[in-house]
Amino acid sequence: MKTVYIGTYPPRRCGIGTFTQNLLKAMSGKDDSPDNKKGFFVVAMNDFDQEYDYPEEVVFTIRQENQRDYQEAAEYINLSGADCCILEHEFGIFGGRNGVYILSLLHRLKIPLIVTLHTVLKTPSYDQKEILQRICRTANRVVVMSHHAVEFLEDIYDVPKEKIAYIEHGVPDYKFSQPEAKKEFKLDKRKVLLTFGFVSRNKGIETAIKALPEVVKKHPEVLYVVLGKTHPHVLHYVGEEYRNYLIQLVSELDLENNVVFIDKFASQPELFKYLYAADIYLTPYLNEAQITSGTLSYAVGVGCPVVSTPYWHAVELLADDRGILFDFSNHVQLADILIDLLDHPEKRLRLSRNAYEYGREITWPKIGAKYNNLVKEVTAEQLKIPRKETIPFDIKILPPFSLAHVKRLTDHTGIIQHTKFGIPNLKEGYCLDDNARALIMALMAYKETKSQKALEFCPVYLSFIYYMQNDDGTFHNFLNFDRTFVEEQGSEDSFGRAIWALGYMLDNAPNDSYSQIGKYMLDKSVPVFDNLRSVRSIANVILGISYYLKNNMGDDVMIERLRKLTAFLVEEYRQNTRADWKWYEILFAYDNGLLPLAMLHAADILKDEEVRRIAFESMQFLSDITLKEGYLSIIGNEKWYHREDTRSDFAQQPVDAMCMVLMFYQAYKMTDNIDYLKKLFASFMWFLGENDLRLNLYNYETEGCFDGLERDGLSRNQGAESTLAYLISYLVVLEAHEEYYSKDWQQHQTDNLTSNG
Repeated sequence: MKTVYIGTYPPRRCGIGTFTQNLLKAMSGKDDSPDNKKGFFVVAMNDFDQEYDYPEEVVFTIRQENQRDYQEAAEYINLSGADCCILEHEFGIFGGRNGVYILSLLHRLKIPLIVTLHTVLKTPSYDQKEILQRICRTANRVVVMSHHAVEFLEDIYDVPKEKIAYIEHGVPDYKFSQPEAKKEFKLDKRKVLLTFGFVSRNKGIETAIKALPEVVKKHPEVLYVVLGKTHPHVLHYVGEEYRNYLIQLVSELDLENNVVFIDKFASQPELFKYLYAADIYLTPYLNEAQITSGTLSYAVGVGCPVVSTPYWHAVELLADDRGILFDFSNHVQLADILIDLLDHPEKRLRLSRNAYEYGREITWPKIGAKYNNLVKEVTAEQLKIPRKETIPFDIKILPPFSLAHVKRLTDHTGIIQHTKFGIPNLKEGYCLDDNARALIMALMAYKETKSQKALEFCPVYLSFIYYMQNDDGTFHNFLNFDRTFVEEQGSEDSFGRAIWALGYMLDNAPNDSYSQIGKYMLDKSVPVFDNLRSVRSIANVILGISYYLKNNMGDDVMIERLRKLTAFLVEEYRQNTRADWKWYEILFAYDNGLLPLAMLHAADILKDEEVRRIAFESMQFLSDITLKEGYLSIIGNEKWYHREDTRSDFAQQPVDAMCMVLMFYQAYKMTDNIDYLKKLFASFMWFLGENDLRLNLYNYETEGCFDGLERDGLSRNQGAESTLAYLISYLVVLEAHEEYYSKDWQQHQTDNLTSNG
């Protein structure tokens, strides 16, 4: 059985790294032979671009903030012959916001996965909850080290109980005598209080220091030892601010002879000597939100009397008279407890015996055996990472369709273009782009779901478009909240989107008044068509004309307009295409799927074989680049993708996903090729987490959509553009679902007629 471990690893100074190394040794046993070493290896996490001199078992490293390293690590693991992967998870050791980069690795794994959670938050942020839920869904087993964590996973994160394994934090099996340990450190005449581990503000060390003046009055021999370096992340951002504060506090309380700071990362043998030398171990943490504490486990494991605040792990571990709890930040109560224990050695002895008895049950060899059994279970079950085959017309997995966020953004004028997080940002006003999309979405929603709310939105968006049109047929784009125009004439792109919306409405008008005003505005805008030079503006106009012509094929003038605009895109394609570059420009920029989408519609109307060839050829080229991993990886807007350069991965925009969904749907309607439905659905699932970061862009709380996928996580705002892109894509999935089954039923009827004939 070959196991791969992912986590931090010594010599990187990190508690999780020590845990990973101890677990590996415990699972592999004492056999140090070359053959045994072939049964495991480590993928180690580096921080802040630091490199470490790792031992031989570390065969691959990941730079924390380099996302491509995670993908390459997954490829390495899949080809390594490993049977199982064990991930040590803590939000802070992985890259991206809240460690989101680890999802791109886990999603690519092709072997069973066990995840050990070192932190399970009771009140996670949206990102933290989303990330942890996705990790747990990917894992075959999730290991936690406290019963509180089990409850949190079930109640807060909806993890099935059968997937959760409770395995305690392991304890090294060192044995020293207290007299020898005290003598070695020249502490044989002192009563030693000890706190060890990385120093940071949440450790509450000041509480212990403030308790000492009363303790020292009665027991002047007391020495409080604070062993450990400042946490590397704390040191990186604020330096030694906290340690300096503690040193100053010691001075103010005249405790220089009773407190010592040992600023070092102690080796495990040295650390355990200090634990054996201690008379009382202190963990005065400041709040309850600590689900696991390795330092506390070590102290209990060696039978050291423990006094602690009641954080979650301490409440469990110190139950049954294995330690004493005191209230958070209550230095007066702590002083009383310490004096009582120092006055009564028999009480310390009782605590010590109870703790030591429990500690014998959590030594690393026994914990390693539990993990080995877990590995055997998941590999014997042949459980794989859940990868449901993409079913292009299965809509049961989708969240309910909702216009709640659209309603939140829409007032009597139109749809507000931006939000601050999920709240409409009135300062940014409105824009034509979003109200055009909103009209398309509302018409689609009414057509598809017969939503009366969607129908009520339609005149709001349509009247906005009418208000924004100039006398010469052009449009303003931006409108202030007080309904004053920002500019005299908007961009070509905004003009094109308005024409798309008008054309779509003319094909799907709910009553005659919509048709009349739509035709009025379209006719007014036609002279502007000749001045357009932006390929995306022209593509939008092509879409609008194509929808209009579906019910107006007798309009020869408009057909010629369509032919002329399509010829412009054909010429751009001829000028820019190469043997290895089948595209309309020398780069991929934004809204890329819009260009093949427009050409598909034009080919469908004009019945032009060259237009059809270019449409499918360019669509295939775009698809090969963005769907090569089986999920949609949108070309990012950071630097886009120039022909002679490498592509940008971020920031990915929802409108790009929407255009891909629309493009594949049109291709399916023209060919009946089910592969296009599969790609359509894969593109839509970008919104629901099938993307480079494995994050949902759809927000189940607001029922809106986040504005984009950044390299460090989600863009937290939920503006009109992103939410409308999601809803339009959702409605296309519904329409494609109906069309597929309609065609399937028609084929079934035809087969029946043939067989009965």
